[in-house]
Amino acid sequence: MTTTVRRLLDLTVEEHVLTVPLVWDDPADTRTIDIFARVVTREGGERLPFLVYLQGGPGHEAPRPFHASSSPAWLDEALAHYRVVMLDQRGTGLSSPVGDADLERGSDAVAEHLTHLRADAIVRDCEAMRQHLSAEAWSVLGQSFGGFTTLAYLSTDADSLADVFITGGLSAVGRHPDDVYALCYDKMRIASERYYRRFPEHRDVMRRLVDRADAGEIVLPDGEVVSPSRLRSVGSALGTNDGWQTLWSLLERDPSSNAFRYDLMAAMPYGGRNPLYFAFHESSYADGHATRWSAERTEPEDFRTDVTLFTGEHIRREWTETVPAFRPWRDVVLALAEIEWPRLYDPVALSASRATGAAAVYAHDVYVPLEFSLETALLMPGVELWITSEHEHNGLRSGPVLTHLIDLAHGRRIR
Repeated sequence: MTTTVRRLLDLTVEEHVLTVPLVWDDPADTRTIDIFARVVTREGGERLPFLVYLQGGPGHEAPRPFHASSSPAWLDEALAHYRVVMLDQRGTGLSSPVGDADLERGSDAVAEHLTHLRADAIVRDCEAMRQHLSAEAWSVLGQSFGGFTTLAYLSTDADSLADVFITGGLSAVGRHPDDVYALCYDKMRIASERYYRRFPEHRDVMRRLVDRADAGEIVLPDGEVVSPSRLRSVGSALGTNDGWQTLWSLLERDPSSNAFRYDLMAAMPYGGRNPLYFAFHESSYADGHATRWSAERTEPEDFRTDVTLFTGEHIRREWTETVPAFRPWRDVVLALAEIEWPRLYDPVALSASRATGAAAVYAHDVYVPLEFSLETALLMPGVELWITSEHEHNGLRSGPVLTHLIDLAHGRRIR
């Protein structure tokens, strides 16, 4: 293990690296990976309890702290109560990141490696880091997939957790991925129609763009010939507070311009920066099931016939052929889609955990549906629930969300 201390403006940042097993439950498997975390403290907070932050994704590293009041937006509030542990989840950031270079080992080896990067293994990494920091218990802030991981944490190691704060991350428990993705289509239908009510002229714009994509006429700077399904995935932006602005700015541009092509490349989800986000995405909803291209199989008829309906985090098999960044990962992704994943969550353990804290559930969330979040919330009656339409899935980055949750967890009224 190694530790480095840095000073960044008004923050003290301790950097910790632990070497841990790749496979936690098999002593005969000697493979190891590194786990990296930053412990962020503000002057005067050296004795505060720990709060570990679990990032959304899967496949994204923790944000880098630069200034308590601005990066990330919720950090200032968190540092008033905690020392914040920014953990890079295994396979991301500085925690033995997965990337294109790994494909040299062969797709079978990479697919097998990725099976050890799920939420249950991230929990074991958290426990190793908690023990390394000599914390008897700590609190957790889980955003989106980080909330999923928090549920896995409560299923196995609830005694290690004080308060839990979950934002847009009360995953379905025991549900098939098909149930989730079918409901996400319903959410995207509503989001699409809401957008077109505000900007009705963009419906025809979208039709024309799909025709251009179908004819192979939209080519991105990285060489991707954009397919209609890939084009429609720009609707994922509608899952964020200001995503409609991204969509509006894109659809008002001349489609033959450089600005349109570069903005489209930036607006479409997944991309090549974090290949885990695409390769591993559907498995994050696999609580005891194989995914087998769930989003593709559950596409409703009206989404097949009405090309103006936007999609969200619905991935398509064809992208492994049409998207340059995904093409090298084709065999890995195909293999992962057939895996019968073990259960992640234990509803009995969740109910017995006596978890305390608070969770933000976003009423119009297009990624983590309200209905299943409410089912999961019933398993944790000690976790106060804040259901809001004020924010979309990225509400945590707006700042006040964490303040509200901390107030709720400590019996104070929402300000």
